[in-house]
Amino acid sequence: MTAAPGDQPIEKRSTMQISQGRTAARSAAKFLLSPVLQGNKLVVFEARNKVVRFRTGRATHQFEDAEVARLTRQLGELPRAKVASVVTTYRRPEIVQRAIASALAQTVTDQVIMVVDDAGGMPELPDDPRVFGVSLSRNVAIAGVVRNMGARLTRSEYVAFLDDDNQWAPNHLETALAALDGNGPVPRPDLVYTAVRRAFPDGQLMDVLSVPFDKRKLRAEGFVDVNSVVARRFPGLHFSRLNRPKGGTPAEDWELIFRLSYVHRQRIQHLPVETVNYLVNPEAYWSDWQWSQMQPQS
Repeated sequence: MTAAPGDQPIEKRSTMQISQGRTAARSAAKFLLSPVLQGNKLVVFEARNKVVRFRTGRATHQFEDAEVARLTRQLGELPRAKVASVVTTYRRPEIVQRAIASALAQTVTDQVIMVVDDAGGMPELPDDPRVFGVSLSRNVAIAGVVRNMGARLTRSEYVAFLDDDNQWAPNHLETALAALDGNGPVPRPDLVYTAVRRAFPDGQLMDVLSVPFDKRKLRAEGFVDVNSVVARRFPGLHFSRLNRPKGGTPAEDWELIFRLSYVHRQRIQHLPVETVNYLVNPEAYWSDWQWSQMQPQS
């Protein structure tokens, strides 16, 4: 049988489309697998988190929005300063006092300190006009959401973060602002992080976390601790709302730095100055320290 005049071109187009489809599929597979092949495990884990935990992330975002609206009405006028220091706490009325005291002892005095209690009971706060406190209506147990609350309930040019079992050296904010305000290389960074002295409850040193910023290294390793971060405020400055299991990979501070550097193209700089005293605490609420990780520095 003789083929109709238009049959052959249709067959050729169909074969070409199949070939193009296979090429596209191979390209997509290569793109998706490339992080694995390159050893970029955190990128892969985070992609899985965003798929598996999407619904819970959306629910916690709605909760965060509702709480911000409620607490804004409670506060009335939101506190303003050059720096907003967000202190997160949960059922640590004694230990959080040391964290707040270290924030109040900063050489930079133009700051507001917002203490956010994750529904564990608001501790007694110092009688200082720079200190404010709010309690969530229920325990959310998501560090990123609690930190977001503190940032959203303040107005400032810069934002810093401090967990209740850690402390800042008096020059922490001064060191960060010197770089952020332009006393360093141009262009100015949008976010800086300092060196962190990590020690056990008895004071014995575990190590000093001080790693220069490297985007390639970041894809496989989290080396920025949120307690050392001071950032310029902008709409994308928020932590992940996903419910991450304690000790899960990657942590919300890794996600923040990765997203800001890759998605928002923010300039990030490491300042190799020890300004954070971090407590390596096996009973930490936000972090999961395995004893196998907790080896003193020789």
